[in-house]
Amino acid sequence: MTTLRSSITTTLALTALITAPAVASAQVNVTPRELERIGVDEHLGARVPLDARFLDHEGHPVELGRYFHGQRPVVLNLVYHRCTMLCGMVLNAVIRALKTTPWTVGDQYEVVTLSIDPRDTPQIAAGKRQRVLAAYGRPQAASGWHFLVGPEAESRRVADAVGFRYRFDRTSDQYAHAAVTMLLTPDGRVARYLYGIDYPPTDVRVGLLEASEGRQVTTVERLIMFCYHYDPQGHRYALVAKNVMKVGGVVTMLGLGSFMSALWLRERRRRRDDAPDADVQRPVETN
Repeated sequence: MTTLRSSITTTLALTALITAPAVASAQVNVTPRELERIGVDEHLGARVPLDARFLDHEGHPVELGRYFHGQRPVVLNLVYHRCTMLCGMVLNAVIRALKTTPWTVGDQYEVVTLSIDPRDTPQIAAGKRQRVLAAYGRPQAASGWHFLVGPEAESRRVADAVGFRYRFDRTSDQYAHAAVTMLLTPDGRVARYLYGIDYPPTDVRVGLLEASEGRQVTTVERLIMFCYHYDPQGHRYALVAKNVMKVGGVVTMLGLGSFMSALWLRERRRRRDDAPDADVQRPVETN
């Protein structure tokens, strides 16, 4: 009897060990109810409410549309300044990525960092802005990087327009939200989403080029846009081998043509120098 009980106990223990990983895996794959309201619904082409009203870092009333001049793309961050971790990581990722981009904030594009927390004040935003500008390290950014605060209803309008879903957790006194940055066109439409806390420099550069809609784009930058296409599955830009080969073929032909032209001009110059001067008269022989 004792042996039987021992066998049954051993069998149940082994069964528990075998099924435990499957049960744990099933529990891991179940999205907690609290997180179902958090995330990003991509609204590509949607326009942000340009009439949404906020306060800038100096406490001046401004409308969001003030930063969409019709010429420059806009980088949009939705954060809050009392955040203990994620928001700082997102802003640091944005700073790192923008520092690797040839374009400069305030010259070729604008950045709007909008707080989703109505408790954030212009004074708090000003302090955060000062630290961000110091980390970015380009003086021109002072005129192009804007920190805004305001009522929850207004920031919620912007968040809904770009599909940014977040919620306030009273227990932790924090906001739960996704790590994402939006690139907007000069007239305020969503052009691209950048996810996570580490943005590849190529994604940022090509994304800004696309968001600019061809405004102030050089020939080299057009070639870059031609060679990279956005992969919606991987949420990043990837080289298109066929297009790279096309560009390489064109560059090769142009280089070969330039080389042949240089040789032809050199040969023509040599023949001209070797030819006798028709204006020089030969001496007359006398007897």
